[in-house]
Amino acid sequence: MSQPKTVLVLCTGNSCRSQMGEAILNHDLAGLIRAISAGTDPQPKVADGAIEVLKLAGLPSEGLYPKTVEAVMDQKIDLVVSVCDNAKETCPIFPRPVKRIHVGFHDPHGEPLDSFIAVRDDIRARLVPAVREALGL
Repeated sequence: MSQPKTVLVLCTGNSCRSQMGEAILNHDLAGLIRAISAGTDPQPKVADGAIEVLKLAGLPSEGLYPKTVEAVMDQKIDLVVSVCDNAKETCPIFPRPVKRIHVGFHDPHGEPLDSFIAVRDDIRARLVPAVREALGL
């Protein structure tokens, strides 16, 4: 079997949508890809709502923490997925050419748990197939 492809899920704060995307991709495409996430301007911690809805879906949330895009820049990344418009516009230039796609999601910060659940489900419904298609999986 070949090496899993590395997918960077990029957002601004790296505290909600990109973290859920990382967890969902690592679960749903296990063995095919290795998802990591980062932010262009990371928050101090992962949103409580994001952690809670991952746990409610039986998805792992251990080890999730906000990081800067610079912290992952030296890794061999096969695909960058921006999940918010701001990150799409401010995505840095990587040291080597890397394929990029944008799949935008609503930001549920400050909203009820139902909003986090809706975004989690939307990420699962749209991000997983988009990554599959972009990488030819």
